[in-house]
Amino acid sequence: MIARTVSLYRDSFSGLSKSVWLLSAVTFINRSGTMVIPFLSVYLTAQKGFSLGDAGMTMLFFGLGSFAGSFLGGYLTDKIGYYSVLFWSLFLGGFLFVFLGYVDSLWGVWATVFVLSTIGDSFRPATMTAVGVYSRPENRTRSFSLMRMAINLGWSVGPAAGGLLIATLGYDMLFWADGLTCIGAALFFRFMLKPKKKVEIVSETEDEPVKKQKAPSAYKDKTYLVFLAMTTIGSLIFMQLISTLPVFYNQEMHLSEAEIGGLLALNGLLIVLVEMPLIFTLERKFNGLDSIAWGVLMYGFSYLVFNLVPAGMFVAIVSMIALSFGEIFNMPFTNTYAMSRATDENRGQYMGLFSMSFSLAHIVGPAVSFKVAELWGFGTLWYILAGLSVLVYFGFMLMKKFE
Repeated sequence: MIARTVSLYRDSFSGLSKSVWLLSAVTFINRSGTMVIPFLSVYLTAQKGFSLGDAGMTMLFFGLGSFAGSFLGGYLTDKIGYYSVLFWSLFLGGFLFVFLGYVDSLWGVWATVFVLSTIGDSFRPATMTAVGVYSRPENRTRSFSLMRMAINLGWSVGPAAGGLLIATLGYDMLFWADGLTCIGAALFFRFMLKPKKKVEIVSETEDEPVKKQKAPSAYKDKTYLVFLAMTTIGSLIFMQLISTLPVFYNQEMHLSEAEIGGLLALNGLLIVLVEMPLIFTLERKFNGLDSIAWGVLMYGFSYLVFNLVPAGMFVAIVSMIALSFGEIFNMPFTNTYAMSRATDENRGQYMGLFSMSFSLAHIVGPAVSFKVAELWGFGTLWYILAGLSVLVYFGFMLMKKFE
């Protein structure tokens, strides 16, 4: 049994390129400093005295910036290449995190969060494009999973460290820590990972290079647009993890920042331990759309459980486990599906649109969710999210049927 488990882990990590491992290391350094965003809503309500509505608007501006950054990142990736976009997104984003800690006015916070998110989220389509460049089709899902493992290993460190920083040194150091890790990740990336040169395709019958045809537009791919619509709703459900859920822990369950950080770290830890071997098994036995749909159902259950059982730490742990497994089932396969519809020439556009679906969830989700919680309570919000998860599940099932 032990030997079989060890073999499964070894096989799940085998065959991945050195560049993918280095890119994952960059991502880990960056995500290890993910301290501001998980605590931003709590910081604004508990420390700055803003209302839930103000906190929701802040996250809306974060989403608007994320949407703009995803579009900009996809556009620039196709124009100047993923390498430059990755470096400058990390480097400039680090300085903006530090600056945010010194902003006091509500409008100042909104403006800074918007610019920060615009620059920071141009990173996402560039990163996904880089994974596509550095990996092979047969191990692309596992390459994305390795990246997500790095993200979540960092996520298991960042919020936990952030909670301890708040408890010992206050919120000021939170912004410095996040900023410095972004800058550190940018420098590591620049010195350790070189851009992969494109190989010019030559005709078998001529010495002339093959003339490239214009790549089809992602905006005209109707199947892809339907997929993005459902992915957006699924993302809206999942992203309560970094918006309403920490506030629910704080206001309704009366958990400390350190306890909240520990719960968020559990999400990252589970993904680090389980995702790679589980994905290695799932991709050989199941259709990717099935896995995506099951993941969304798990999202819904993770919130619904708070209405089924009196909320306590045990229930919060069960909820986080369900949310984490939903993420494992869903996200690596959504990344792979999006990448599978792109070509080398329009990969930035496809990945930009894919990132924009998450950004749109950031725009709509927090503002609406906080308003629902403010007017009718968190219990109503959890029922709505569970209902949406069921609708999205059937949407993906229909998509699989007619694909």
